[in-house]
Amino acid sequence: MASFPLDVNDKLIARSRTIGELLAPTSPFDKKCGRENWTVAFAPDGSYFAWSQGHRIVKLVPWSQCLNNFLLHGTKNVANSVNSRLSRQNSDSGQKNKPCEHIIDCGDIVWSLAFGSSVPEKQSRCVNIEWHRFKFGQDQLLLATGLNNGRIKIWDVYTGKLLLNLMDHTEVVRDLTFAPDGSLILVSASRDKTLRVWDLKDDGNMMKVLRGHQNWVYACAFSPDSSILCSVGASKAVFLWDMDKYSMIRKLEGHNNDVVACEFSPDGALLATASYDTRVYVWDPHIGAILMEFGHLFPPPTPIFAGGANDRWVRSVSFSHDGLHIASLADDKMVRFWRINEDYPVQVAPLNNGLCCAFSTDGSVLAAGTQDGSVYFWATPKHVPSLQHLCRMAIRRVMPTSQVKNLPIPLKMVEFLSYQA
Repeated sequence: MASFPLDVNDKLIARSRTIGELLAPTSPFDKKCGRENWTVAFAPDGSYFAWSQGHRIVKLVPWSQCLNNFLLHGTKNVANSVNSRLSRQNSDSGQKNKPCEHIIDCGDIVWSLAFGSSVPEKQSRCVNIEWHRFKFGQDQLLLATGLNNGRIKIWDVYTGKLLLNLMDHTEVVRDLTFAPDGSLILVSASRDKTLRVWDLKDDGNMMKVLRGHQNWVYACAFSPDSSILCSVGASKAVFLWDMDKYSMIRKLEGHNNDVVACEFSPDGALLATASYDTRVYVWDPHIGAILMEFGHLFPPPTPIFAGGANDRWVRSVSFSHDGLHIASLADDKMVRFWRINEDYPVQVAPLNNGLCCAFSTDGSVLAAGTQDGSVYFWATPKHVPSLQHLCRMAIRRVMPTSQVKNLPIPLKMVEFLSYQA
């Protein structure tokens, strides 16, 4: 990138520092179609990183080992340098304590990935737990893969063994998300216009079908307390669901084109959504209000032309663990890092043909996948959160907006706690 972009206020924007890259192997006979990296994911405990390299293949690498390789050998790392190839039938319980790299052949194009970890105290909602084939322990780590044929395959991360094959969707499984509470409740979003709720502690029993989308469902995300699910899709759809009652709470209206990605802030007070209308909106999900707008095209397209600026389509959005930064990835060959109290990016990075992005568990690194099956990594902006912000996050983890507004405190404090100041 020869020059740094300027925002609408002519502010010079810093360029993010490259950490490393995992390049997909290429050959003269490799077909370009089918190599897309639609999804990247970090394990909840930060132990593993996974990405879909295309052609049915998922790569699993210990994240600390991956970082060490970048430090030792520079930024470039060829993704096929994995020295252990595990078949779906292999199992080696002796390797559980030693993270190792795996290549998993999922049997079809992989569109979505999600890690899930178990908390034994979180029992299955099924009564007859003594009949379960699987007893998930404290150290259990699972990887769910959503496939082109509508199937969801569940893998043991430590052994590479296939545990479950879930087969109720009739179209592409576009996204997957585990409840963060360790219950191993999995939600899948599909092009068959439905979301499905699975209980992996009940041997993958499908508990509920959530209907409401009139078109493709692109993505879904749990709130940090696992009580609310957001789902987004074609025709401007942004839906919020009560995951105790499996009922729709509300529809969020504001986007002017397909909404393709969503994620809650770490305290659950904010929800970020990305759309082909060239915008990222940050919502208060408790009242359905738009609090912030991050535009990727100036002037912004009018609603009637919102689908026309396809060189500015926003493909992905991710919230950092500090609750202060949001990353967005757009078709204008740029990754942007935003701060929630600024209306311009604080850092940018160049990226061709980007499709997805995710922050590492500790928030220090952003990973982004591309159409050629590769992954690129950047250091995230350095910023020390204020004591006020840390207090706000602690309060908002347990208190929705309605309760905040009823607190007997000055209006300015209410606005700050509600992310309106």
